[in-house]
Amino acid sequence: MSGALPPKKTLGVTSIGLMTAAAVVTSLRGLPLLAKEEMTMFAYLAFTVIFFLIPASLVSAELGGAFASQKGGIYAWVSATFGTKWGFVAIWLQWIQNVVWYPVALTFGAAALAYTIGRPTLANNGAYVGLFCIIVYWLATAVVLQGVDIFAKVANWTFMIGTILPGIVLLLLFAWWVQTGHKLGWQHLTNASLSQNGHALFWPTIKGLGTIAFLAGIVLLFAGVEAQAVFVTDMKNPSRQYPAAIGLGAIISLLIFALGAVPVAGILPYDKITVQAGVFDSFAAIITTLWHMPWLTSLLAFLVGIGAISGVFAWLGSPSRGLLATGRDGELPPILHKVNRHAMPTNILLVQGVIVTIMSSLYFFIHNVSVVFFLVSAMTIALYLIAYMLMYAAGIRLRYSDPALPRPFKIPGGHAGMWVVGGIGFVGVLFSFLVAFFPPDQLPVGSPGLYIGLVIAGTVVFCAIPLILHARRQATWRDDKMPAE
Repeated sequence: MSGALPPKKTLGVTSIGLMTAAAVVTSLRGLPLLAKEEMTMFAYLAFTVIFFLIPASLVSAELGGAFASQKGGIYAWVSATFGTKWGFVAIWLQWIQNVVWYPVALTFGAAALAYTIGRPTLANNGAYVGLFCIIVYWLATAVVLQGVDIFAKVANWTFMIGTILPGIVLLLLFAWWVQTGHKLGWQHLTNASLSQNGHALFWPTIKGLGTIAFLAGIVLLFAGVEAQAVFVTDMKNPSRQYPAAIGLGAIISLLIFALGAVPVAGILPYDKITVQAGVFDSFAAIITTLWHMPWLTSLLAFLVGIGAISGVFAWLGSPSRGLLATGRDGELPPILHKVNRHAMPTNILLVQGVIVTIMSSLYFFIHNVSVVFFLVSAMTIALYLIAYMLMYAAGIRLRYSDPALPRPFKIPGGHAGMWVVGGIGFVGVLFSFLVAFFPPDQLPVGSPGLYIGLVIAGTVVFCAIPLILHARRQATWRDDKMPAE
């Protein structure tokens, strides 16, 4: 029949798996954080897989399929369960954690530029890092205001050039390092004794929550796995294919992180690993020993910098447009509804820029760059994990409040299955949330009280804002012309 519609294209296990991995592994910035845990990193990764990666993937798959037609993501999921107030809180937290995350990603980019120009000491200079974050972010905002189509076109090759390629090079260099008999960074560890930094060989020694504070940061490395749940309806057999796709994405992500972190931990002595520059120091250590070609270190640093900064470009538009969609329900004041001719939320992006500028200014006042890097990361972690707790609670409650809701993918085992999966995920993120407030023993934080106070203050302020906006909203704030993202 000439008027027949072409068959709908479906996505396979490989496609969704690769998309999931790309959403999770935005750059190599997490490798030094893992390397700081030396061989105990595998225990942390196991915790992350069991208590975060698997539950988050499965629950978001069920909710994403059930609400695929609304295209509202976590806002639609939580609003349908607990009302628009908590749906707004969830999407706000997803948005604001991205805003707080930008200085973290840009710090990695600042370190990359420092190594590219042959001035690695700048990576530990607070004034340089703070100015880099502020200037690059505002330049990125100016470009994104022109439309984000160009970034979608280059996303794949920047991921390959800025993440996959340097990761492979690092692994090959480490193979040479081992083969030529160089001392490995973890050789001082044994099962029976502890190193000076408190690590045994394979299992973390817990002397307080500060000793496992990096756990929350490691969990955050895998945040974003739920982003591909909206595509569950595009699979031919989602109940079987989606778990396989998530398994593939998880394996790829784990391999990239583990195979990248092991070389950093093996090449550098423990006290030389910094969370913002460990990758570049690893390149420099081998290349200086092997070839005495500093330009090669600069080239690799430049490529890694592309991966870090392109991740910021790629994420600048999407969360802000998701927040903009809440204007349909009157959650945002009219001044934040404004879009330009490229359909970009102008004033929301400007507000983002002000917050990023304030967060980046912490580098001017706290001497140790690694401490600021992890402090801002801790705020990001706390905010994002609250959103995940709302997601798990929504998945469990919807099984009772709307059992007839069509679910293309459904966690097997009935209500018990959802309680097990959602419950494990909720407990995992709740524990990681609590850990995020403790200063890590691995870093010289100075005043633990000040560190904890800043993390608590940032979390409370950013959580209070959506509740205040919701309480003060007016009927005139509602805008039915807003797109349902």
